[in-house]
Amino acid sequence: MSNPLKTTEFLHGGDYNPDQWLDQPEVIKQDFKAFKAAKLNTVTLGIFAWDKLEPAEGQYDFSWLDQIFDRAEAQGTKIILSTPSGARPRWLAEKYPEVLRVNEHGQRNQFGERHNHCYTSPVYREKVQMINQKLAERYGQRPSLLLWHISNEYGGACYCDLCQQAFRHWVQKKYQTLTNLNHAYCGAFWSHDYTSWDQVQAPSPLGDTNVMGLNLDWHRFVTDRTIDFFDNEIKPLRALTPNIPVTANFMGGNPSESHVFYDLDYQKFAKHVDIVSWDSYPNWSNGYESTAHLAMKTALMNDVMRSLKHDNYLIMESTPSQVNWHPYNRAKRPGMHEMGSLQQVAHGADSVLYFQLHQSLGASEMFHGAVIANHRGSNSRAFKDVQKVGQDLQSLQAAHGTTRTAAKVAIVFDYDNMWGLDDARNYANETKKYWRTIQEHYQYFWKHDIPVEIIATTDDLTAYDLVIDPMHFMMSAQFATKLKAYVQQGGHLIGTYITGVVDHDFLAYQGDGLADLEATYGIKVQETDTLYPQQHNALTAYHQAYQVNDYCDVVETTTAQVLGTYQKDFYAGTPAVTVNQLGQGAAYYLAARTDTDFLDAFYERLATSLALKPALPVIKANAKVSIQVRENATTRYYFVINFSHRPTTVTLEVPLRQIFENQVVSGKQDLASYGVQVYMMNK
Repeated sequence: MSNPLKTTEFLHGGDYNPDQWLDQPEVIKQDFKAFKAAKLNTVTLGIFAWDKLEPAEGQYDFSWLDQIFDRAEAQGTKIILSTPSGARPRWLAEKYPEVLRVNEHGQRNQFGERHNHCYTSPVYREKVQMINQKLAERYGQRPSLLLWHISNEYGGACYCDLCQQAFRHWVQKKYQTLTNLNHAYCGAFWSHDYTSWDQVQAPSPLGDTNVMGLNLDWHRFVTDRTIDFFDNEIKPLRALTPNIPVTANFMGGNPSESHVFYDLDYQKFAKHVDIVSWDSYPNWSNGYESTAHLAMKTALMNDVMRSLKHDNYLIMESTPSQVNWHPYNRAKRPGMHEMGSLQQVAHGADSVLYFQLHQSLGASEMFHGAVIANHRGSNSRAFKDVQKVGQDLQSLQAAHGTTRTAAKVAIVFDYDNMWGLDDARNYANETKKYWRTIQEHYQYFWKHDIPVEIIATTDDLTAYDLVIDPMHFMMSAQFATKLKAYVQQGGHLIGTYITGVVDHDFLAYQGDGLADLEATYGIKVQETDTLYPQQHNALTAYHQAYQVNDYCDVVETTTAQVLGTYQKDFYAGTPAVTVNQLGQGAAYYLAARTDTDFLDAFYERLATSLALKPALPVIKANAKVSIQVRENATTRYYFVINFSHRPTTVTLEVPLRQIFENQVVSGKQDLASYGVQVYMMNK
């Protein structure tokens, strides 16, 4: 573990915006008393506070922030200090209108909202560096400063002339010649050849949205431009405070699909931060899925974040109650806050931080849940829930510095593939569901408490006994070769329908396609049958029939063995599930999308043969209980969480120390509805 934070305790706190209360010093005084009562040890300051820090150009006022630092340090509270670039002040937009974004229709935005700034604007970059330098000079040596929180929730794109020019330079650097560009974009189709670099424009409803390579490159460019802006932001911080790590709060997991954040390639972005942090807002008790099913999807998002750097991460934002921006903003049921918070810690989070600590008096997020509610202060149920989590984290002090048990299973997720598949004029837009497919493959392992990492194509595959690579529509020849080598060296690989169709320029593979991919799976895909939602096929495998939905690859085997066949249609009797022995390993191909009952049966056999199931001293009665393990060289901590409104029991096969009661227990143990227990065992 290489966690760069200089602390030996779990962080508990969150966004505090005292600039809303500068005219009421008694409120701030009472807030800090409440923070102590809630067992908070961290505050995040300065987000969106630019206009209070620099009320006019070049005129700075840090007096109020000095007082907050002093008060925090007097109370032993750590500080995460944010750079304020997420929302520029009015004077900046009025004097330098170029800092405001232009939309895809070529219209420049008026002042307003947040994240309404151009990432390319030299003026904005300069002004951001100036305010960041002032912050670093003033607070960089404060003993309470723990971490730089850079901007807030990066996202969106700008289409102004500056960004268009930057995009042209990006494209020219990538392709070098117009001949290469025209080939990559298939410019001969619809007479779209470029004859000058000046003709390159971002995709727009007023121009091109049907050049697949252009659309894909724009996604890539937006990520690169955002990272470049981030790198510009942190230059003065790196120079003045090289000992203070930096992070940017990532996003994802929001209703209803609990999808990864779409706009930016976090696998790239994560290389530029010292520690990953993210904002977690699952909609518990949502009415359309069980708590356990949402817990599975939330577990996956936490594993995504941990996998970005293969290390512990931070929860930078969460809510102790409801939010104000979900379609339905339901309050958490009693016990759910502890349940959800400790789930994140169980998966490798070293913090539980909130937005926000004191509920806003007005404006956009005034009804967002907070530790201190406007109408109840510190007497609310949410406040008591926060106190309980604070007590839990203090009880878990010895577990700080532990990491999640190493995973033997990995699922490949690729941003280029997500963007490319989503943009493909093929299959069915409503049923592609790349991320949901990943969730469905992940589900078996979560139910059986088998750790999983979500990896990039650049990661080392040999670290895993099993690699699952679903719907890899856009695959490079290099990655196909990497998969083949992994299997030959003894790895076990799972591939699925809609794999290896186009290259990274979004051009179709010709002839026999990817030779290494076909050699790995031992099959040739002849065509893909897209089913309407009301249409179904079936496959027979393991002496049982399973329903098939949405997609059926029609394949023929070359060297693969058939494990399952289709039951219906013109391809009845042809392979639906295959395995190919290659070198010391094996590659399985699932040619059809099935329900999770088939995936459960399929992975149960693999998990048994590969000995993937962990030997846990805690036996659970049902799959709605999750057991996750954090460990170090001497100790294991078993996080046992009941994601159900019904109480249940677990059985301890050996005596274990129950952390929250600090006593050794054994045998059958009660677990309340939405209940959590953590048990410790020395190795």
